[in-house]
Amino acid sequence: MPAPNSLILATAEHLSRFAPFDSMAREHLIWLAERLKLAYYGKNEVLLSPEHGDVKRLYIIKQGAVQVEQGDSGNAWLELHEGESFPLGALLGGRVAISTFTALTDVFTYELSADEFRELLRLSPVFQDFCTRRIAALLERSQRSVQARYAATTAEQQSLRSPLSSIARRKPVTCRPETPLREALDTIQENRISAIVVVEDGDRPVGVFSVRDLISRVILPATDLATPMREVMTPNPVSLPSNAHAFEAAMLMARHGFRHVLVADGGRLTGVISEKDLFSLQRVGVTQISATLRSAMDLDTLVRASEDIRQLGHNMMAQGVAAEQLTQILSTLNDLLTQRVIELECSATKDCRYAFCWLAFGSEGRLEQTLSTDQDNGLIFTVPEGETPDQVRACLLPLAERINRALDACGFPLCKGEIMAMNPKWCLSLDEWKTCFARWIDSGDPESLLNASIFFDFRPLLGQEKLAEELQTWLLAKTVATPRFLHQMAANALRNRPPLGLVRDFVVDGEGDQANTLDLKLNGTTPFVDAARVFALATGVAATGTAPRLRGAAPKLNIPESEVEAWLSSFFFIQMLRLNGQHEEMQAGKAMDNRIDPEELNDLDRRILKESFRQARKVQARLALDYKV
Repeated sequence: MPAPNSLILATAEHLSRFAPFDSMAREHLIWLAERLKLAYYGKNEVLLSPEHGDVKRLYIIKQGAVQVEQGDSGNAWLELHEGESFPLGALLGGRVAISTFTALTDVFTYELSADEFRELLRLSPVFQDFCTRRIAALLERSQRSVQARYAATTAEQQSLRSPLSSIARRKPVTCRPETPLREALDTIQENRISAIVVVEDGDRPVGVFSVRDLISRVILPATDLATPMREVMTPNPVSLPSNAHAFEAAMLMARHGFRHVLVADGGRLTGVISEKDLFSLQRVGVTQISATLRSAMDLDTLVRASEDIRQLGHNMMAQGVAAEQLTQILSTLNDLLTQRVIELECSATKDCRYAFCWLAFGSEGRLEQTLSTDQDNGLIFTVPEGETPDQVRACLLPLAERINRALDACGFPLCKGEIMAMNPKWCLSLDEWKTCFARWIDSGDPESLLNASIFFDFRPLLGQEKLAEELQTWLLAKTVATPRFLHQMAANALRNRPPLGLVRDFVVDGEGDQANTLDLKLNGTTPFVDAARVFALATGVAATGTAPRLRGAAPKLNIPESEVEAWLSSFFFIQMLRLNGQHEEMQAGKAMDNRIDPEELNDLDRRILKESFRQARKVQARLALDYKV
């Protein structure tokens, strides 16, 4: 085979600056460069539209900018630049393009015939993976870059994404239910372990007994050492499959205060994970922090633990933990901190006789907290017979204020909009919450829609959870039966458009030091959050998180799973950018916010952010289609 000429080599070199060509094997990149045709389009000339019929070629922009208009609206919604390819979806599906592509400036393109495009898919696994999993493939590369950047300070740490099978290497030590306690204790001492698993019938775990149980179950009650293990074990132990990740075990331990999680496949015990195993994965560990939170006896301890939670965020980014898991872990630990604050304040008060439930709203209600978050909370309570809501409220408000101010000391600032339990407006009985929610649904005015976008993302944190569950059931029945309100929610959500530019890549704003920046919360994650809320309320999905809402509503709305996962990949990429930015601000001693300067991003992250905003436009397009907005 003759060596490629200088023009072919120059083309390959140019392409190699952009994804996915920069990751393709050299022979495949040369193969592509040899088959590309160069084309020119003048300003305002249409390169491709639905009227052109089935797509006959792949376009790769060599120079210039291309404007994209979707559907019959004639509204430009996207701009493509050097190195970007189109229309991948139409080529893969063998169909017409659904958008119109117009030269915004003079444009030069590389073009590859549809047949040669399909041949390249067959030849290059990298190219095929990019075309079929576009956003996911880009995200994986970005994640590796983030991990490498943070791992410089935590290189020796193992990843919380490790499967449990790689951590639980030691064969579990077991006994039978009828084994005498003395024999089990001898086994624990001989093997120098902290817990023994009780099994029966083919290694099926039925209980666990740990050294921690000795005082409460053996020493203090003076239990006879001949007692069978079935009488002193903790029955029905929690287990995870061996392919579960370490972070899942950490979450279970954090939420429930466990020190051991069993590993079992097909009901058969294969290993045991201890908090020590997980602690070895982290300098500041999930289990260490959760244990500190649970045992804290004063506010100072909780303040220090809150700082550890933020440091944990850095460690987990170094380990490559994805944004979805990271925000869940941070939110879970923040839950534990809040719960301990409530417990301590309830213990300190002389009047805490009323049954109530502490509610989390907003990002905390969705389990999507980042490193910078204020308070959004409230109280729901029962009214004893013979008393009024005002009497109960008067008793609970001083307690709520102490809790809110303690949380403020722990790094969760008081809400500027006063959405806190200490505000009498959000310390309500069950019937009052129903009346309040019904008023917002029936009214549908701007203030009501704004309130719904905050308060309808609620979940219980501590107390009488049945009150929150009853309110959730009532709310879903009400919204499903009120399509007018859902239409109003959809229209309100569509007022916030992702900041894709037609002259520049992004529409930036801000003032002073934050001039020419993007608000990743308002304009980035909020379009996904708002759409997920409407879909969930319309289909009766009780989940409050954006991911479970979209995954739960999608089958009922006939939205393909691949489409939903592309939306969520984009949502969590923007979340990760928020986390990265907040961490860097924290390290520099600056106030944390949600703004970034897109010009400071590397080329890959700029491209993924642009793709993520496109996906936000797509989820909004689906919302507009469903509700005819």
